[in-house]
Amino acid sequence: MASDVNHLHPLSAVRIAFRRGFLGFSAPIFFGMIAASIFPIDLIWALRLSPIGFIAGVCYGLTYYYRFTYEITPDTFDITSGVFARRSREIPYRRIQNVDVSQRIAQRLLGLAVVSIETAGDSDTEAMLDFVGEDEADRIRREIRRRTVAADTTDDADRAATTESSSGAGSGDTGHEEPARTDREPTLLFELKHRELLLYAVSSFRWDTVLFPLLLFLWITDGDLRSALLPQFMFEIARPFGGPVSLEGAAGSSLVVLLVIAAIQWVLLTYLASILYKIGTYYGLYLGRQGSDLVYERGLGRRYSGSVPFDKVQSVTVTDNPLQRFVGYAGLWVETAGYGPRSGGSSQSVVPLADASRVFRFGESLTSIDRPQFRRPPTTARRRYLVRYSLVAAGVVGTAFAITRFSTIERWQYTVLTFAVVPLAAHLKYVHLGYVVGDECLVIRRGFWRRRTTIVPYYRIQTVSTRQSIFQRRLGLASLVVDTASSRTFAWRTPVIYDIDLQAAREIHRTSRGNLQRSLRDRAQNNQFPDGIA
Repeated sequence: MASDVNHLHPLSAVRIAFRRGFLGFSAPIFFGMIAASIFPIDLIWALRLSPIGFIAGVCYGLTYYYRFTYEITPDTFDITSGVFARRSREIPYRRIQNVDVSQRIAQRLLGLAVVSIETAGDSDTEAMLDFVGEDEADRIRREIRRRTVAADTTDDADRAATTESSSGAGSGDTGHEEPARTDREPTLLFELKHRELLLYAVSSFRWDTVLFPLLLFLWITDGDLRSALLPQFMFEIARPFGGPVSLEGAAGSSLVVLLVIAAIQWVLLTYLASILYKIGTYYGLYLGRQGSDLVYERGLGRRYSGSVPFDKVQSVTVTDNPLQRFVGYAGLWVETAGYGPRSGGSSQSVVPLADASRVFRFGESLTSIDRPQFRRPPTTARRRYLVRYSLVAAGVVGTAFAITRFSTIERWQYTVLTFAVVPLAAHLKYVHLGYVVGDECLVIRRGFWRRRTTIVPYYRIQTVSTRQSIFQRRLGLASLVVDTASSRTFAWRTPVIYDIDLQAAREIHRTSRGNLQRSLRDRAQNNQFPDGIA
């Protein structure tokens, strides 16, 4: 298909024009108020300039719309934008990790969609088309994926030819295969059930919804911050339990009751907001295989759909917490280069929560590995955790004792009970650690409150490093760090095999490096996807 230059949907022109017009209308008023607070001037000039600013903003928005173009070329996806300063971007298909299409309710009614393009090495959106028609969004996604598969196939064929040439191979069959078709209907791999979605919503918590009660109270109290923090109905609810009628002249004990009641209500409202957010985000989750891509759809208020190339998957992580393990449920994350967990993208979690057997079967289809039999660190590691948590408990007792020396608080002796949970904490940390050195993948498990089981194919490993702290050296232990090309955040750390024997760490290091080289040679020669995802 010949490439052509395209514009956004005409309704985008209306949206951009009114947005720029509003900015142009409000700018004179905003700067006029600032000037009036410094100099004794009249604001009438700002009100006269506002209509002119609105017209200028609308003209700028319309100009921006007509000068914003995108083009699907044989090698790159090109975007040109800007009014005064022109910007041209050429995105090579081999760098594209994900093509995501999202639709809010109003956009679905109007037949519009937002197309986001994610690339390797960057957790932010590389390009966004806001808005295009639904059919155009499907065409863009289909064409980009088709050309991405073709570009990757060409690269693999070139690497295979280079490998054969360097090894003295003949000019026979190189194992080159035609790229899988991406225009056929997807094959269903996984569909989230309603009870699984509900259990996920009630068994996990999203901390960023903590501001929801404040926004709700601000809306109820007409923007009065003081009334929003402690609305009148909180006093009414706390009064039967000994709470005050108002803050003025309230006794200390009644204020404590009010704060406790307010905290409980805040937690309940935040929890409710978290439940509603998760139901709206993952409602109707559908996962399928379309050619060499993992395709997905999800969302209630805002519908997301997109595709992730199987060949760009860096690792697969199965997650669960104690409550989810008790009922036999787990979640699954898929990381790609520059598009990993908590990166701010729209496909952070592939399966938020489902029956553990279904999750592991789906994980096996992505990584071609059965349920692993884990090896645990030596018992020396458990003794190390026992000492570590004993020091923490001693710190708690010492802090409580110091507080009693400088305050009226007594009975610091009760904090000694923290030593009773030390053996259990050390044991739980130890039994939830494990690793498997397989033929095709390295599997790492760690964590109790948020247990993560990460499956890393050898050909996706970037570096393997051994590290030792001062205390580990005394015990002959070491930790093995396995890094891939996916992005990392503070909350989602690089997979680590903790506290294994130093000799075992070195052996795993050598084995992983050998398996990595073998896996890369096999993929270059055979030019195929790993078993289970081709």
